[in-house]
Amino acid sequence: MNNRALHAPRFAVTRIECFERPVTLRLPFRFGAATVHSASQAFVRATIRGTDGRTAQGMAAELMIPKWFDKSPDRSNARNLDDLRASLVLARAAYSSNSAPRTAFGHAAFHYRALLEEGSRAGLNALTASYGPALTDRAILDALCRVRDVSFGTALWLNLPGLGAELAPDLAHFDFDAFFSALPALTCIDARHTVGMADPLTEDEIDRASAPGDGLPVALTEVIAHYRNRYFKLKLGGDVDADIARLRRIAQVLESVPDYRVTLDGNEQFAEPQALAAFQRALIADPALARLRGVILYLEQPLPRAVALDIDVRALARDMPLIVDESDATIEAFPLARAHGYAGCSSKSCKGVYKSLLNAARCIRWNSGFDAVHAFMTGEDLTAQPGLAVQQDLALAGILGLAHVERNGHHYAAGFAGQHASRREQQAFLDAQPGLYEAAGDTVRLAIREGRIALASLATRGFASAAWPEIETLSPMQHPERAQDNEHPRNERQGNRP
Repeated sequence: MNNRALHAPRFAVTRIECFERPVTLRLPFRFGAATVHSASQAFVRATIRGTDGRTAQGMAAELMIPKWFDKSPDRSNARNLDDLRASLVLARAAYSSNSAPRTAFGHAAFHYRALLEEGSRAGLNALTASYGPALTDRAILDALCRVRDVSFGTALWLNLPGLGAELAPDLAHFDFDAFFSALPALTCIDARHTVGMADPLTEDEIDRASAPGDGLPVALTEVIAHYRNRYFKLKLGGDVDADIARLRRIAQVLESVPDYRVTLDGNEQFAEPQALAAFQRALIADPALARLRGVILYLEQPLPRAVALDIDVRALARDMPLIVDESDATIEAFPLARAHGYAGCSSKSCKGVYKSLLNAARCIRWNSGFDAVHAFMTGEDLTAQPGLAVQQDLALAGILGLAHVERNGHHYAAGFAGQHASRREQQAFLDAQPGLYEAAGDTVRLAIREGRIALASLATRGFASAAWPEIETLSPMQHPERAQDNEHPRNERQGNRP
């Protein structure tokens, strides 16, 4: 039933290299109790050697965002970033030290539980511990696509990664061949704009003294006029009165959008079910929110991850579907959430491409049975930066057939310039991915037209990218306490064409 996986190519991972580069935000972003002004973007480069002797390299990138993977108050932003670096270093050591030929998914499955355990011993929670393997798996998958001269979509349709049920026993009898054959190939996707807790809603709320003054939108009214979004993600703070008051103001702004949809994000801010129930009652009772309430698609992660999967939320989910995000820390999490009344979970590249695919397979399996609650996947990743990160996440969302995806890296950061990328690198991505980017002043930015992002250019050789960042502009990553070696990476390739 899963014959393609039996013929998936096997290869050794001969080298994993980790880099980083700073990212400066043009606007501060507040979610939950955290406000972020800058961060670093991690880059992973993998080298593989097939059993036929052929070699290839692949890359992946992801922002290292503080106060999402671990929101512990005793961990500073700097400690959060060091924890993510530690996760990458642990993954680099694990994947590099065991070079036995395996399939792409075979490498991921071999290291999955061991890295969770090693991360736990190092003081990393499961989300943080999964960050390093998630990037490493994507870089390896990119290399596999390049050595086989295929796109990401083609690699999945052929199941070249060899994905199976090794990490998901509940899918033991699932037909992965049929699943991959039915995957769509979207040519565009709606960008869901996130309204952060600190974001001004109208132009008169903009603090002109601190505004970037770069001609790009700041207030929600400007965003709507500029990008023409139809989907919006609204952050909640867990204070019922404050949240309802802010939603009223947002609803007034959205009145100008003829046909819009919204999702709500609790970001773990409702300390207990009673607080969430009080918010839902207030939302239902407010006549000023009638239109907005009628277009809410789901509420994301309202309860803290420490308790979210211990509470039956079916009563809370009667008025709107609930999904897990931060609680979706392991491959086993979604079935557990489902058993407690959650309808969906998020796809995020930073949590692992194989986890997203396995969870999408679970949705197919559940929805083909007699379960009364429809299971679904969503796209939630606002921090993805232009280049490898946003392209790989968009390609994943597109292959999963998602109609819209949270996309705000273009809003809070100033395109490639916010990454301190050279003009040459920016031009390389602009030329290599036609329709995906646009030149805007001194930088190249994600192109969003009529609220949509064009995906056609992602169907290129490799994992959704025909260009690479300039390696010489990246700094070698080395965790100050857990570094495994002092080796300075050799720059085998320094151009922008992989």
